[in-house]
Amino acid sequence: MKKLANYVQGRWQEGTGEGTTLYDPVLGTPLVKVCAKGVDMAAAYDHARTQAGPALRRYTYAERAGLLAQVAQVLQASRDKYYDISLQNSGTVKNDTAVDVEGSIYTLGYYAKLGSRLVDGQVHLDGDSTSLAKDNAFASQHIEVPVRGVALLINAFNFPAWGLWEKAAPALLSGVPVVVKPATATAWLTHEMVKDVIEAGILPEGSISIVCGRPEGLLDALNGLDLVSFTGSAETAATLRQHPRIQHDGVRFNAETDSVNCALLDPEATGSDLLVREVVRELTIKSGQKCTAIRRIFVPEASYDAVAKGICEKLQGITVGDPRNESVRMGSLVSQTQKKAVTEGIELLAKHCDVLFDGRTQTSMQVDGNDHACVAPMLFGTRDPDNLALVHETEVFGPVATIMPYRDIEHAYELARRGMGSLVASVYGEDTDFLAQAAVRLAESHGRVHVINSAVAKVQTGHGNAMPQSNHGGPGRAGGGQELGGLRALAFYHRLAAVQAAPEVLARLAAQ
Repeated sequence: MKKLANYVQGRWQEGTGEGTTLYDPVLGTPLVKVCAKGVDMAAAYDHARTQAGPALRRYTYAERAGLLAQVAQVLQASRDKYYDISLQNSGTVKNDTAVDVEGSIYTLGYYAKLGSRLVDGQVHLDGDSTSLAKDNAFASQHIEVPVRGVALLINAFNFPAWGLWEKAAPALLSGVPVVVKPATATAWLTHEMVKDVIEAGILPEGSISIVCGRPEGLLDALNGLDLVSFTGSAETAATLRQHPRIQHDGVRFNAETDSVNCALLDPEATGSDLLVREVVRELTIKSGQKCTAIRRIFVPEASYDAVAKGICEKLQGITVGDPRNESVRMGSLVSQTQKKAVTEGIELLAKHCDVLFDGRTQTSMQVDGNDHACVAPMLFGTRDPDNLALVHETEVFGPVATIMPYRDIEHAYELARRGMGSLVASVYGEDTDFLAQAAVRLAESHGRVHVINSAVAKVQTGHGNAMPQSNHGGPGRAGGGQELGGLRALAFYHRLAAVQAAPEVLARLAAQ
């Protein structure tokens, strides 16, 4: 069986161990192996810092943006191959693969276009200078300069394409080399994309490296001037934060983690149809395996039954199973491990909530045999959300959501906040004043607020779609991190410093 090689120190290296097998989650057939045993991470990071970093930073921002545009073209040319790998390794239907693959290419293209407008060389002036002495004889100027370390990108299993490029694009645009550590279960697609880019020879050697599997010393070999951008569980993030390189040496750490996101219907229920459609879409896209998916649904007490019925009726029309079957609308979870975790979560919620739509009995699986990782949608409900902490604390990472009634709008905001920090909340209604108020009230505990009325129903980008123009991240439980958001994404890969000097010195900073 083919073993995917790791690319470090400017060359391909196979792991020296037996490796881990990746499987088709629908058919159960083995696909490829990954192994990182024997990879010298210290040498890998050193090569990226000392060879690739300086080579990248010889380009201007606009020139690096041009490289990103070429990378996007390379990926565009191999879309069909990526779709096939995604079907085999992630069990996704074509539309779900598009969210990942097309989303990654779009994000690259966006940063290429955005970066092409940057005129700075290697120094970005942050605001104007501020006087520190009489007659401005001595002043302070804040500047941002690219990090001269390496960025370790640790990605999740659900978006092997987009998860790579939404991090790598702003890093490379900033002039920072990256080492990619994809989630093992779906590493094949990430690996293939990186391989195609490396073989195209667009980027300076070592600008992008990849390690698949479990290398020894992944964090040990970092130093205090390096970076880690992580996407995954809150539990894993907490473990990483305790690592000496992060806790003691100050390695910059960004985390995007668990999130019990919510959808809120206005008190007059004027946006109920909009909410129903979006909830069903979020339950089924990527089989609910999105960190931004809707997990909690808040509706006025008087609308609880009607909205629940609307969601259930639409779920009855969802076909689940083998994505090779053209009639199937929703594919598989990525692995048997994920199926076990989601099944356990469903059983837990079923003990404490009403089962409003039971995919286990109400959905006919369009798949052969039982050795598959397909799970049908589930809608739960509770009429007592105040006294059931479980629904605010438990994220079942699959096609699962819970609907809850609120007494008044203040009660709704209180319930939303009990998620203790989420990536996104969405609001549905027609009253402009209410929508604006809700956006402000929810912003304190959510990284993004997605506000929908009938005027934008056909053009809105989706509750769960993390667009590169907008912030992706959230406070508290969501990890406290920030990604994307246009040029804001570059801040993570730069160092901010205040330069205190004579005005004539400050005037020459931008030319350096």
